[in-house]
Amino acid sequence: MAHDAANPIVATPTTLRAHLAELAAQLRGRALDMELDAWLNEHHGAGSPTFAALAAACRAGVRDGWLCEREGGGIRYGRIFKPADDLAGFSVDVVDMNDIAGPHHTHPRGEIDLIMPVEGDARFDGRPAGWCVYGPGSAHRPTVSGGRALVLYLLPQGQIRFTR
Repeated sequence: MAHDAANPIVATPTTLRAHLAELAAQLRGRALDMELDAWLNEHHGAGSPTFAALAAACRAGVRDGWLCEREGGGIRYGRIFKPADDLAGFSVDVVDMNDIAGPHHTHPRGEIDLIMPVEGDARFDGRPAGWCVYGPGSAHRPTVSGGRALVLYLLPQGQIRFTR
């Protein structure tokens, strides 16, 4: 079925959660490291059915107002799911960023990011469309350059610490 203005993609928090639960089952118990980064990009990266489904659901969620419902410092954001067993203990947040750097923070247990460019040649921390994995104890100032992107964050046990 073609998706266009006459046939917009329909997505709900329930359909997004189902896609994420399927992926999370494959992530359960895996170390958040460069090996996982490479595996995600090889098996679920840009151009894959997983990437297409998640990107379509996130874009529809932003369009329909159930994702990124908050705004601060020029960034739209929101936690859509708290850590849960069906999500392998991950929480799920989505941000909508356009040529901007977000607040510095650390990832006590790591972070898995899905980068979904929306406009321009948007990159997240210099990375193109696909996945980016930060290991436990890592820190960064999340930055989108070259356009607008949605970024989905999976945080083990929802743990994130913003730097003062």
